[in-house]
Order: sequence, then structure tokens, then C-alpha cells
Amino acid sequence: MDSATENTHNSTRPLQGVKVIELGTLIAGPYAASMLAQFGAEVIKIESPGEGDPLRKWRILHKGTSLWWYSQSRNKKSVTINLKSPEGQAIVRDLVEDADIVIENFRPGTLEKWGLGWDDLHKLNPNLIMVRVSGYGQTGPYRSRPGFAAIAESMGGLRYLAGYPDRPPVRVGVSIGDTLASLYGVIGALMAMHHLKTGGKGQFVDVALYEAVFGVMESLIPEYAGSGKIRERSGASLPGISPSSTYLCADGLYAIIAGNSDSIYKRLMNAIGRPDLADDPKLAHNDGRAQHNEMIDDAIGAWTAQHDIGQVLAVLEDAAVPSGRIYTAADIHADPHYRARDMIEQRELPGGGTIDLPGVVPKLSETPGGTDWVGPELGQHTDEVLAGLGMSAEAIAKLRERGVV
Repeated sequence: MDSATENTHNSTRPLQGVKVIELGTLIAGPYAASMLAQFGAEVIKIESPGEGDPLRKWRILHKGTSLWWYSQSRNKKSVTINLKSPEGQAIVRDLVEDADIVIENFRPGTLEKWGLGWDDLHKLNPNLIMVRVSGYGQTGPYRSRPGFAAIAESMGGLRYLAGYPDRPPVRVGVSIGDTLASLYGVIGALMAMHHLKTGGKGQFVDVALYEAVFGVMESLIPEYAGSGKIRERSGASLPGISPSSTYLCADGLYAIIAGNSDSIYKRLMNAIGRPDLADDPKLAHNDGRAQHNEMIDDAIGAWTAQHDIGQVLAVLEDAAVPSGRIYTAADIHADPHYRARDMIEQRELPGGGTIDLPGVVPKLSETPGGTDWVGPELGQHTDEVLAGLGMSAEAIAKLRERGVV
């Protein structure tokens, strides 16, 4: 598929005309760029010649390429440049001169060694916005340490809370630290763009993986600072919020039930045949229920154990109590609500076949995002992008011979 066919961006997409240079690999930087690409930005992904982003070989492969790659790198243009080469660095500087955003997730100091740090690029393009994602941020005593999501999730406080109190901490089954950092990077870039629009100047956005995790830890620090209490692992429930947990049903499946607002709690108790608990004054508000959470959970669990999950969810839906089953990938893929909201998109793969991708989030009423093509082949757009800089086919061929592109 040639670029003219690929370039089908809807002109109403909100980031149409925004040019992004992506210098990152794996997840934290590239996922941020992926979100911008889905909403119309031209994302030029710089990859190393011959190898490319390691994500191309992660997890399950289709004809040698990761299925994950096709999803995360949708709508991007792949350009191969050797960033360690002075000629390659010069090409990146040329690309940056008219770019709006640069996204990178190298260890702090790496781009500076190549003459591609913030000070270098800001001089070339004073309006540039640079999103810098790293394990520990661009400053501080830990800045030079290598940082991955697993470490960030631990330092940020999440890992300590994940699991049951009588067992070691566990991890969430995805790299949530990376994706949280990506979201903060996108938010920062959009705020910086608004600042430019109102007369401000270019700036860099410093996103640390551990801070992205720490930023969603709710009341963790205020409670510790105010009371000296360290929040502990609590399994499927949330301490101090009652009732909200996971309950085993008669067919061996688990129902998630959240009845923690006062009115919902009363409806829940009446629905499971426990009006005595619904009308108990000491359980009327969450602070009282939290003191008797074990009793309430036992009552709910005794009821769910008598019914299959379908019966449990039907009763609770009728009572307007938030509840649901725990979805596997198969459940998600088959669910009609996902389909109705276009959250499963089928696209063609290079060389034949199709792939189902997650739909675009969020959904904008007037300028929605979309998927124009799946993750590109390595270097698929190199000639096109370099020709846009004024290079001839002969000059590009010579660069390729020297391993620059």
C-alpha cells in the first residue's frame, strides 16, 4: 500500500496538520504518539535501520511481526535513521525545524550526547514542544537510572497495594506504568499547545514513570501524612469503601458488585433478601458500613453462592446495582456493547489477512479519531519523508548504503 493510499486522514480530525517526531521505543513514548496519530497528527516514527523498535518482536507474531505492533503503531510513518550517526542526527534536526512535537523516552542525557537534547532542538524551533518520558524524570538524584514500568509501579506505590495481605505483592497484567505516563505525556503536550496558541513559547514536558503511577494513588499520602496509616493490600475489596468486592457464584464464576453509595446499598440489600441490613441505622452511611464490612461481605457472598452468575447479574441489574462479570479477552471480543461502540476494529494486514484492534478512545462527537492503517513495515516511509526534505533518490540511496537510513 503506497503512502497516497494510506494518507486517508479525515480532515476534521482535531490534530490534522500537527507534525510529531517520535524518537522512542517500546511503550511509554510510542503509545503517547499513537494517541496523537489516531486523532490526525502526522507521526514520523524514527527507527534504527535493520532492527527497528523492539516492540516489533514482542509477544505473539504474525509472519514475523508482533500483533501488538500493528495496534500501537497504527497511523504512524516509519522512517529508519541511525541516531548515532552524525548524518542521521542532522536529518532529525532538519525534521524538527518544522515539527510541532517531539516525543522521546531515552534515558536522560542520551539525546544530549547526540546533539538532539532540548536546548539543541529548542534553538532550531522555538515553538517546539518536547515530551520527555523517563523512569525518574530529567532531574533529581535518580535521573540517570534505567527505569521500566515494573520499577515505576513499585516506587509509585501501586505494587505494594496489589494482591492479598497474606501474599507477596503482584503486578497488573499490563504495563500500566508506561501507559499512564503516555497519557500524562499527551495531556502535557496538549496543554503546551494551548499555551502556544495563547501567545506562549515552546516548552518540554517532563514525565517520570514513577510520578505517573504516584499521581493516581488517590489518598495514599494524605492519609499517611495525616494519620500515620500506611494503606495495605486488601485483595478484591477497597478498604474504607463498603461494600465493593468480588463474590463467588454457584457456577464458579465471580461477580463484581459495587454497592458503596448509600442508596445503592439499600437497593442491594433488599435485592438479596436482607432488608434487616438495608434498614440498619448503623449501616446507613459508608463510614458505618466500613466498620462492619466483613459482615456485609459475608451476607452478599452467601447470596451469590446460591445462584449462577447470570441470575446474580440479572437481579442486580433489575435493582440498578452496579455489577458485572470479570471479562476475558474472549468475553470482550464477543460483547455486543463493545461492538456497538466500535471498540473492536477489523483492519487488513500487510501480505493478507485481517486483525482486530482496540477502538479509538476517547470518542469525540464532532472530530472523532480513527485507524487509517496498521503499524507500518520497517522504513516504509523513509524515502517519502526524506524526499520531503528535498533529498533526491540518489542521495537517499547513498545514505542507505552507508547505513545512515
